[in-house]
Amino acid sequence: MAERKKYHGFKPEWETVPPQPGSYRSILKWGNPQEFKEPNERLYALMKKTFGLDDQHFHHKGPEGNEPVPPQSDSQLDPRYAAQFKQILGKDHVSEALYDRLSVAYGKTMYDLYRLREHIIENIPDAVLYPGEQAEIEAIVAYCHQENIPLQVYGGGSSVTRGMEAMKGGITLDMRPRFNKVVAFNEINQTITVQAGMSGPKLENLLNEAPSNFGASRAYTCGHFPQSFEYSSVGGWVVTRGAGQNSTYYGNIKDMVMGQDYATPQGSLSSYGLPAHAVGPEIDEIMMGSEGAFGVLTHVTLKVHRLTAKNRQRFSFIFRNWDEAQKAAREIMQNEAGYPSVFRLSDPEETDVMLKLYKVEGTILESAMNALGYKPMERCLLLAWSEGERGFAKNLAHQAKRICRKHRGMSLTGYPVKSWEHGRFTDPYLRESLQDYDIIIDTMECGVTWDRMGEVHQQVRSFAKSRPNTICMTHLSHAYPQGANLYFIFIGKFKDKEEYLEYQYGILDNIQKSGASMSHHHGVGKMTAPWVEGSIGSQRMELFRTLKKHFDPKNVMNPGGTLGLDLSPEEQRFPKYAGRRWDSPLAPLQTHLHPEKEGVGGLDS
Repeated sequence: MAERKKYHGFKPEWETVPPQPGSYRSILKWGNPQEFKEPNERLYALMKKTFGLDDQHFHHKGPEGNEPVPPQSDSQLDPRYAAQFKQILGKDHVSEALYDRLSVAYGKTMYDLYRLREHIIENIPDAVLYPGEQAEIEAIVAYCHQENIPLQVYGGGSSVTRGMEAMKGGITLDMRPRFNKVVAFNEINQTITVQAGMSGPKLENLLNEAPSNFGASRAYTCGHFPQSFEYSSVGGWVVTRGAGQNSTYYGNIKDMVMGQDYATPQGSLSSYGLPAHAVGPEIDEIMMGSEGAFGVLTHVTLKVHRLTAKNRQRFSFIFRNWDEAQKAAREIMQNEAGYPSVFRLSDPEETDVMLKLYKVEGTILESAMNALGYKPMERCLLLAWSEGERGFAKNLAHQAKRICRKHRGMSLTGYPVKSWEHGRFTDPYLRESLQDYDIIIDTMECGVTWDRMGEVHQQVRSFAKSRPNTICMTHLSHAYPQGANLYFIFIGKFKDKEEYLEYQYGILDNIQKSGASMSHHHGVGKMTAPWVEGSIGSQRMELFRTLKKHFDPKNVMNPGGTLGLDLSPEEQRFPKYAGRRWDSPLAPLQTHLHPEKEGVGGLDS
């Protein structure tokens, strides 16, 4: 359990008790049931001031979701289908229990967490299947195609795009328990092949201990560390085109994939599995980002890297303003000295919050900043480290520091980086603590070129701040010589999920209007789907639809809005209606277990 922070004044009763097994909260809880995170007193004071609240507001919590999910099963799965699935997998690997079905339908969007707190059960599969072998998945996909049964896939459950929601019912494959094994390790090629349900920590531990696990000559790393690392799967990384916090050096998942195997309604498909080729379009690129709409990803071959964590060179700088900070970041990426591994640049508002979270505020470092003219709400914080071969890592850090000083950056040493590193995977726990008191913290992200970065930042932030009493933080955390991502984090007090959704839609609208990509590494799911065609254009969208018709002519693979492939024109124009029409042979469960809440479960309520 995380260490509890000391408050000098009133301290709210932040949750410290693990959720009861079988409860709604056990589903909405991020990751480890024993882990919690609360705002420190400085952040708590900032929220009270920004949202116009006092301590009294924090005496009473909203819906917490501590109640048990009802035990009954309302599955509408045809007994004939259930019998076939049990024949393929064995009866112990098929579940129609309501809790199991609900737990694989919702991810970690704030809308998902709102619904769980309010006991709203909708868009869940009629059964959960737990495959263990590729042949089993191939048989299931073929049968679902034959019988028109919708099929979804659940990996780690950390989706923030409503990626696994079963809009048309059917079945969901839960890959976690049994489909998580190593298929092959090849030290000569520096590759590893795993089943798609392999978790991030399991993969990394296997590679870090490669000498004992595989008889390898040295330790290795995958290099892919998204914030969801502890609770995401290799398959999820690939089908959403994910990126980790060390992507500036190791690359995004697309740079790590060497080969893929898929089970599709049209049969099995494998990519070349070669380092390069010029034999037509790349199958790997066609399938990455398909989010289960073309088929089920079964095996992934990943490139691996020598483990060089001992050579890390940590450094941080504070800049006088956002413009100078961007120029320094761009020059580091274009300097031809190599790329840092962690490379995170915060805008002024995020810097103000981060200095609180990283325990810099109130220290001698802050006193030095103030004395030298690095003003609050203007200054910008850069956190970085280099790694790789020892001489390379040292030279890159030296060059990056030189560039930072050239742009009037002041060194803050490696101290803030270590504070960030300590909590890099635990920040999501903060969301449930805040939501207990109707305070929402959520994120949107996009990809942008350097020459457009200032305009995109200004336009999206302008909308985000148009809502009174709202914190909007932005950082750059995945960089390239030609541009970077912008990651927007907003914190506000929302009265309900409808107000939250309207705000979210407005941010997505402004990302699209600014000319940035609708997603940099979170994927699309059903949440961002209505913006896809407007973002990529009708010609590219038609190409996606053509691929969909080829691989999945009956639309049984993750239907109901994924990538916007089967949205009506009305659903694209009015996002709150997306996914609200069901025309599948299997009607999905639409259960409001609290009749007095009738009407609150849908986006169109």
